[in-house]
Amino acid sequence: MYITQLLFIVSNMFQDSTDVTPVDTLSQVYSDKWITAVNQGEGLFASFMSSNNLIFVVLGVTLIIWTVLIVYLTRVDKRVTMLENKLNNLSNEA
Repeated sequence: MYITQLLFIVSNMFQDSTDVTPVDTLSQVYSDKWITAVNQGEGLFASFMSSNNLIFVVLGVTLIIWTVLIVYLTRVDKRVTMLENKLNNLSNEA
């Protein structure tokens, strides 16, 4: 009797069950947390960023860093060029 029950259980474990429908449990579990986070006065900008998986925050910060770096390097290049021109003018006069 136990052997037949065991065989039945084992055979049911390896059957391909096609009647199983996928369930989105992740969004069901976190939906209340997302809704309360937006409703707690987090702000429009923060709620927008959190709704887009925060990848745009990383891209935005990276863009800002590259922009500041490029502006800084162009300003330094202009100053160095100006100093080189002054030195060339002084050496030509002497």
